[in-house]
Amino acid sequence: MDSMDQFLASVEKRAFSMAMMGVGHRDDALDIVQDAMFALVRRYHHKAREQWRPLFFTILNNRITDWHRRRKTISRWQLLRERVAADDGEEDEFEPADFPDLYGARPEQDVFSERTLAAIEQAVSALPLRQQQAFLLRCVEGFDIAETAAAMACSGGSVKTHLSRALQALRPLLEDVR
Repeated sequence: MDSMDQFLASVEKRAFSMAMMGVGHRDDALDIVQDAMFALVRRYHHKAREQWRPLFFTILNNRITDWHRRRKTISRWQLLRERVAADDGEEDEFEPADFPDLYGARPEQDVFSERTLAAIEQAVSALPLRQQQAFLLRCVEGFDIAETAAAMACSGGSVKTHLSRALQALRPLLEDVR
C-alpha cells in the first residue's frame, strides 16, 4: 500500500463521521468523502505528506458546505418527494462496523459506549454547520486555530466564536453523558 492509500485509509472513518454529521444522509456522506479523496489525489498527490491532512479536511469541509448550498436551492417539493421515497426504501443508518478498523481495538472505543457516541453524534449533528465544522476540526481532528481557519476559509477569530458557541450549545445537551 503506498503512502497516499495509507493516508486515505487512516482518515476515512473520521471523514465519513464528519460528513455524516454534516449532511445527515449516508449516501451523500459517502459521495462527499469519495469526492474529497479523489480531489486530494488528483490535485495534491505531489505535495508533502504533512500537507495532506489539512488539505484533505479543507476539501472535505468545502464539499460539505457545497452540499448545503446545493440543498438550499432545491425546492421544498423536491425535498418532500425525496423523503417520501426514502421512507419507502431501506434504512440509511450509519453502521460503524461497515468499515473495518485497520489498527485494531482502540482504548477510546472501550471508554465510550455506543449509546454515548450516539448521543454525542446527535448533539453535534444538531449544531449549525459552521459550529459543527469548528468543533469537529478543533476537538476531533486536533487542528489548531490557524489550520481550522484555513480549512473553513475564515478568520481565527471566527473559528473561536463558532467553537465557543458550539461548546456552549453542547454542554447542556451532553449533561447526561458525563
